Amino acid sequence: MDRFAPTSVVDWAKSDAYHNSFLIRKDEVLDAAVQNGIDHGIPVEIAVSSAQGKFLNLLVKSLGVKRILEVGTLGGYSSIWMGRALPYDGELITLELNETHAKVARENLAKAGLDGRCKVILGPAYDSMIKLHPELPFDLIFIDADKKSNVKYYEEAKRLVKRGGVIIVDNMVEYGNVSDLEKESPSEWSVGVRELLAVLKEDEEVEATTIATVGERGFDGFLYAVRK
Repeated sequence: MDRFAPTSVVDWAKSDAYHNSFLIRKDEVLDAAVQNGIDHGIPVEIAVSSAQGKFLNLLVKSLGVKRILEVGTLGGYSSIWMGRALPYDGELITLELNETHAKVARENLAKAGLDGRCKVILGPAYDSMIKLHPELPFDLIFIDADKKSNVKYYEEAKRLVKRGGVIIVDNMVEYGNVSDLEKESPSEWSVGVRELLAVLKEDEEVEATTIATVGERGFDGFLYAVRK
């Protein structure tokens, strides 16, 4: 058998499950959050995977993050992962357009014991970002919302994050479609990522890289940027 043979999402999901069985303990709160989302018709399959959630959790811990802004809440799965890593006086603000999603996220955060530390703001994310003028800038901003608004979210995130702070943008690869310039009708997702990459190419105020990933969510990747 050729060990370099093409693989599929089935193989990647199997790999994630294997590694997670050693590194991520069963978590009834997170499982309940996923089920609550399913029960309310939320597309939980587009949330971060458990391995990605654990990565965000470890990132918050290792960077000593105290203030997080999340753009795109869905059911609050990633919010719980990040919120759990905050110190007792930390804060996470998460922005969500959909009223049902926001309601479910608040329920899930409350069940996780994080409702005092994590706040859900309902409304268009860009409008909510414009209204934010915190006394202290955010240490980390995680953007995982509609891709066509990537540039708008990024520009506001750069205003809101501290110098030396981190901006992460999820879904930067789209199964390799972003780099397929011969495709006649690229998706809004691909267009939004390409526009962001074009902005970053000329931006002297950040250092950034894209990391491609494979796993149970398929072939994708995220942007990791540090504000100078």
